[in-house]
Amino acid sequence: MSDLTIHWTFLPHTDPEASLAFYRDLLGFEVRSDVGGGPMRWITVGPAGQPDVSLVLEPASADPGRTEEEQRTITEMMAKGTYARVVLGTRDLDGVFDRLKSGGAELVQEPTTQPYGVRDCAFRDPAGTMVRFNELS
Repeated sequence: MSDLTIHWTFLPHTDPEASLAFYRDLLGFEVRSDVGGGPMRWITVGPAGQPDVSLVLEPASADPGRTEEEQRTITEMMAKGTYARVVLGTRDLDGVFDRLKSGGAELVQEPTTQPYGVRDCAFRDPAGTMVRFNELS
């Protein structure tokens, strides 16, 4: 099984344009596909130079099998920032931090060296997803 790679992962969005402003404009990710319309859009983005790794930003309410109670719980968790998270790596943590902060992204944690040795910072995307940035050596 050594040939397994991470190809796609799905994160919720509540506003496709705000998500594009965060992932495309602030983070510099490429838009690889954008399908659907209005709030029911699936937008695939990913880092330039890594065509095999993508985030699919999907409508938070896209699963037709969810009950109203499940959707309400998910909406509440998204609002608190506890529903989804992703960790990205960068060699320029301070530069990423400055770009996101000056771009108006919601700050969760300034660059900090964690007790387990990782230096990181955290922001929330427009849908409430926790986006942590780990500094790579």
